[in-house]
Amino acid sequence: MRTFRKLLIANRGEIATRIIRSARQMGIKTVAVYAAADSDSLHVSYADEAYRIGREELSDTYLNIDKILEVAKKAQCDAVHPGYGFMSENPVFAKAVREAGFIFIGPSPEAIQLMGNKIEARKKMKEIEVPLLEGKTGTPEELLKASGKLDYPLLVKAAAGGGGKGMRIVNEPNELKQALEATAREAKAYFGDESVYIERYLEEPRHIEIQVIGDHHENMVHLYERECSLQRRYQKIIEESPSPTLNQAVRRRMGETTVKIALGIGYYNAGTIEFLVDKDLNFYFLEMNTRIQVEHPVTEMVTGVDLVKEQIKVAAGNKLSFHQKEIIQHGHAIESRIYAEDPENNFMPSPGKMSLYLEPSGHNIRIDSGISSATEIKPLYDPMISKLVVKGESREEAIGKTLWALEHYRIHGIKNNIRYLKNLIQSDDFRDNNISTKYCDIKTPLIVKRLKEEHEKSAFPLPVIAYLLKELADTDQGSTWRQLGLWKDHLLIPVVDGENTIEAEVEMVNPPEYVFRVGDKEFQAKLYHKNDHKIEFCFDETYHIAYFSEQDLVTTIDIEGKHYYLTRKDILDESKAYDSVLKSGKDAGHIITSPMHGKVIQIDVDEGQQVREGDSLAIVEAMKMENVIKAFKDNVVEKIHVKIGAQVSTGDVIIEMGEE
Repeated sequence: MRTFRKLLIANRGEIATRIIRSARQMGIKTVAVYAAADSDSLHVSYADEAYRIGREELSDTYLNIDKILEVAKKAQCDAVHPGYGFMSENPVFAKAVREAGFIFIGPSPEAIQLMGNKIEARKKMKEIEVPLLEGKTGTPEELLKASGKLDYPLLVKAAAGGGGKGMRIVNEPNELKQALEATAREAKAYFGDESVYIERYLEEPRHIEIQVIGDHHENMVHLYERECSLQRRYQKIIEESPSPTLNQAVRRRMGETTVKIALGIGYYNAGTIEFLVDKDLNFYFLEMNTRIQVEHPVTEMVTGVDLVKEQIKVAAGNKLSFHQKEIIQHGHAIESRIYAEDPENNFMPSPGKMSLYLEPSGHNIRIDSGISSATEIKPLYDPMISKLVVKGESREEAIGKTLWALEHYRIHGIKNNIRYLKNLIQSDDFRDNNISTKYCDIKTPLIVKRLKEEHEKSAFPLPVIAYLLKELADTDQGSTWRQLGLWKDHLLIPVVDGENTIEAEVEMVNPPEYVFRVGDKEFQAKLYHKNDHKIEFCFDETYHIAYFSEQDLVTTIDIEGKHYYLTRKDILDESKAYDSVLKSGKDAGHIITSPMHGKVIQIDVDEGQQVREGDSLAIVEAMKMENVIKAFKDNVVEKIHVKIGAQVSTGDVIIEMGEE
């Protein structure tokens, strides 16, 4: 079998570590590239060699073709793997890699070019008679002129788009102009091509994709389907295989159509054909992703095929290791994407420093991540922390195992979507497969309301007792009893919970047994065990486990996935403890601040301009999301503090409005 000696991965984070893992198992040395902001990233230390190629800007680092190829030459690599995202579907990059004398681990530049442009791809699909949704192509101006002949609702899409970027639903004619302009702008920013097209929008479709891989010897095999219907803002968040929607006849036809498409365009290496499926199980070609995808682990779990290894073998000129009849789906796999985002605040990206990171583990539980311990999530990149993938013998078992794993996934210090995912997966709708690509749009407000209600439901005094037991267990380190005097058998400890202070009287009965008095109530508790981040205790004759971490003088107490933020007023400066916690970045008075770390990509007003409540003032891009900052009341723009292209942090002043 032909293979490579050394491989450069033109990507970062969990993508790079995933590829390095398979290459290492094949005996191939790996080379990582990294931005200065990623110097402490796992992929940098995991690779055999690593080269810094710039500071922060993507154009200077992971999107800089010249720098990446310069490293490949310096490190004497044989091949380049683009990963997924960044330049993985960039035909210019694929061609440059080839012309520089390296093997590109992916399809040909011609195939990437053809299938990367939605307009050209649709033309090709018509030629080979693949089912398509009706649509129109043209410039935004041309499409606007033709709007009188269009049936609504419509889907406006970037011609060169992908990953949910550059897509908007238009329900009424008066929404079309703004949607076309916004989509063209986003397409230009992300893909360098402002072309757009419009197609008929299916109201409640399923999103189902088929994994395909081919070699240079005209062998082409599909590895069955992944159901990707649970999406938010067009980004997939939960994927599973097999699809609970398809029957065997439709599954067979979709697989055959996928192979037909790949052979029809002369494709080789790994790729994915995406389809929309209506309620009658009619399927329509949506697009082709000419790369391996984020959700590929669910396919690997049910087929037993390492797709990255197979990619590398095919790129080296080998034949596929298997035939179609040898690929069988075993069991059921579910992938959940863990994001650094705040579901209770419109899923705002939540970069920052973790104070605790603990992954679940067990048989058929797989986590693909670019981190291994608590770290800082940078605001420069995609907010995905990891992918949690589980496999069960049945879908029911896979759901149960996923819920268990999410329950045992601990992330402190930053907001994340774990509890949101749990709500989705444990819902009757998901269990009964009553979902569509619209499901999250419809149900998210109800789920977020439930999350907020759970937060507001005080578990008092459980988290306070857990916190105090943790503090009392620290006696050996010199805090609590030793600080205040070991001769005392009673302590009065004021515990700060947000804006409230709780006076807790603690009586040492027979350590580790204690009596706590709060107000006119008395509680008994016994501490069983404590380590660096976990305590086990009995409270009112019930056994509990609490996880804890400390950051900015505040202790996070985590009980059953619910977080409480506590500190002691007797030994801490409350203002210091809560300064970073209470700094929300929201509009304060007449000062408009940035709600997140990001880049100013648009300013919609001028100094002296009169604005009304709800008017767009500026757009800040953070972690691949455009966030529109709006006026919160009628006012006049007094001063603009930033320019387009400026990097801003949470709380930075963007615009100053009039005092009145």
